[in-house]
Amino acid sequence: MTLGPLMLDIEGPELTAEDRELLVHPLIGGVILFGRNYLDPGQLQKLSDDIHGLRTPALLVAVDQEGGRVQRFRKDFTGLPAAHLVGRQSDLDRKQGLLLAESCGWVMAAELRACGVDLSFAPVLDLDSGLSEVIGDRSFHSDPNRVAELAGAYMRAMKSAGMAAVGKHWPGHGAVSGDSHLALPRDRREYADILEDIIPFQKLADRGLAGVMTAHVVYPQLDLVPASFSSYWINDELRGKLRFNGVVFADDLSMQGAAGAGDLADRARAALAAGADMIMVCNDRSGAIRVVEELSVYDNPVSALRLTRLHGQNCAPRDELFASERWQEAIAIINSAEHQPGLSLDA
Repeated sequence: MTLGPLMLDIEGPELTAEDRELLVHPLIGGVILFGRNYLDPGQLQKLSDDIHGLRTPALLVAVDQEGGRVQRFRKDFTGLPAAHLVGRQSDLDRKQGLLLAESCGWVMAAELRACGVDLSFAPVLDLDSGLSEVIGDRSFHSDPNRVAELAGAYMRAMKSAGMAAVGKHWPGHGAVSGDSHLALPRDRREYADILEDIIPFQKLADRGLAGVMTAHVVYPQLDLVPASFSSYWINDELRGKLRFNGVVFADDLSMQGAAGAGDLADRARAALAAGADMIMVCNDRSGAIRVVEELSVYDNPVSALRLTRLHGQNCAPRDELFASERWQEAIAIINSAEHQPGLSLDA
């Protein structure tokens, strides 16, 4: 059995009988976890082990653990600063900003890997244009080259901790005011302007970025459908011009920004037809079941191979991790940044 193209969520901190039955379906390739799935590190390790043990190759276990306001696991995990505050540190001291980005990426990934989680959907590569509240402080900076620099350090540190990086949200969500969780934003800029947003994706793709998550945003000057359903954005631009060979994730198809593509099964078919390797359906179990039933048979060996490359590597136990010199140094850098003049990590 290979990994299928569908990533689902589960309701609670342990697998139910229904979860187990659904997750062994050939169309399933991974599970995304939320705060409701977490009680403590021991429980998370057991849940990860249970998910991994369902089949071979093991399903991917993922989470959004960026830091700041998007950090699903908090109790007994290091509180990480929002990316914007890493960017502010970089403005104060470029070298220290890079060290902070590296420390955040490594701690985030190492702590998750110690609990068996394969990947976090990070880093955010969107630019901070001052327009998007849903992106806002999740962005490192308004300067695309600074975003690429900081995100590159973050990505390298993730890799050294055994975790692949997934940059988001292709080709850029930062220049629209709408929240794609609630509506379908439209970025009406010309291609020459959008190229600024693409710079971080290009630079990280050149450095081996393993995954990209698409945006439920329409760029009507280039295509009339959202990027998640756009062969132009996925095949022509991302795979063609950027020569990106990693995994393409379509963001959660339950979001309102995806609603224009039809029901969930229609959205799934459209995203896969456009070139996505993996689609996500969250917080709608009945809808996810319908997608599984209606997609029926799906076989894409290239996508399946790409997905297996996202399995986590290295997995030091938490006690060994916390005793390590690198963890202590990284935590010291994160903590010291809190006391920098004009910088607060409370976001």
